[in-house]
Amino acid sequence: MVDVKGQAHAKRALEVAAAGSHSLLMVGPPGAGKSMLAARFPGLLPALGESEALEVAALHSAAGRFCASQWAERPYRTPHHTASAVALVGGGSNPRPGEISLAHHGVLFLDELPEYPRSVLETLREPLETGSVSIARAARHARFPARFLLLAAMNPCPCGYLGHPSGKCRCTPDSIKRYRGRLSGPLADRIDLKIEVPALPIEEFGKAPATEASATIRDRIEHARSTQSTRQGCANALLGVRETQAHCSPCAQGEALLRSAISKLSLSARAYHRILRVARSVADLADSRNVAAGHVAEAIQYRRLDPMF
Repeated sequence: MVDVKGQAHAKRALEVAAAGSHSLLMVGPPGAGKSMLAARFPGLLPALGESEALEVAALHSAAGRFCASQWAERPYRTPHHTASAVALVGGGSNPRPGEISLAHHGVLFLDELPEYPRSVLETLREPLETGSVSIARAARHARFPARFLLLAAMNPCPCGYLGHPSGKCRCTPDSIKRYRGRLSGPLADRIDLKIEVPALPIEEFGKAPATEASATIRDRIEHARSTQSTRQGCANALLGVRETQAHCSPCAQGEALLRSAISKLSLSARAYHRILRVARSVADLADSRNVAAGHVAEAIQYRRLDPMF
């Protein structure tokens, strides 16, 4: 798991996620930089539009957390894994927005994902599909918007060192299976990109990273988002099935490649459409009008961890 190419692959996945507003799960050992990558991620996103900024301000005001100094900033919420379902979704006798609504038009980062109670994680399924959350109480019923980009991180096993060159992992196959099983299949299926974030080799410590400047990457992402807005009026991740077929259909070679991958990885119909949307984002970053086989191949790479869940 220790290689510089793996780190570059992780950064590329973050760029694709930002370009199409796709959810992303990072799997890697402690100290690999998952939390650092997540903290830097909001800086890659385009600025909020005026109507988006007003929606964000209204939600934060309803929760009693509006801060004028943060006007037009994309929210970045990082609830602890001890957070309850009410804290995440919202609630109370007079329903107020929870963390997922406070992350509307921004980023919700869940570190140590399997440590959250499964019942809490399952509350994410509705908003990931619909972009909103409903709260029903005896006297009140409220619906809050929750169109957030989900970033999540987890270790590959309970101790965190599975596959690490140190050989420190002593987890049994059963314990690893139970650990990964805390993330349900239906929820994992709704996460567009799943990548490994390997530990950095010791010889790379202290070296300046040979990567592009964030401003250059952000310009490319903004151009991709502008293309999507002109073409379909929303980010690729928000496309419905019909819109996906209209805007994300690949060439014949790409379609054949995708169908082969779906069969070999036993992926669902939902995964099929999500791969197409990710491929469309890859094509937009390349400023390509058509979705080619190479774009599909890259999108499939971001789903190859699916069989582990």
